[in-house]
Amino acid sequence: QVQLVESGGGLVQAGGSLTLSCAASGSIFNIGAMGWYRQAPGKERELVASISRRGITNYADSAKGRFTISRDNAKNTVYLRMNSLKPEDTAVYYCQVVVYITTYWGQGTQVTVSS
Repeated sequence: QVQLVESGGGLVQAGGSLTLSCAASGSIFNIGAMGWYRQAPGKERELVASISRRGITNYADSAKGRFTISRDNAKNTVYLRMNSLKPEDTAVYYCQVVVYITTYWGQGTQVTVSS
């Protein structure tokens, strides 16, 4: 079993920054890809960014140039640095981790960007 604990969400003004963290613990022997998704009210969950174990990154178009995903394999932790936040970035952000062929999700952390 794998547990994911997210932190770093909150309320920020437009143009501000936040850094989300997601720490994995439990039966972890070989974490593969890690990523962040978000879900705004009335919308489907969407990929924000992902990073492979070797550090290859992938970003949604909306995140390119503003968000940076990184990971610390020694700490089994993935980060999402979000700069130049916009009101449309308001959503619940979910951490996703793949261990072998199983996908795990965090509980979600609210990010609210005020205009």
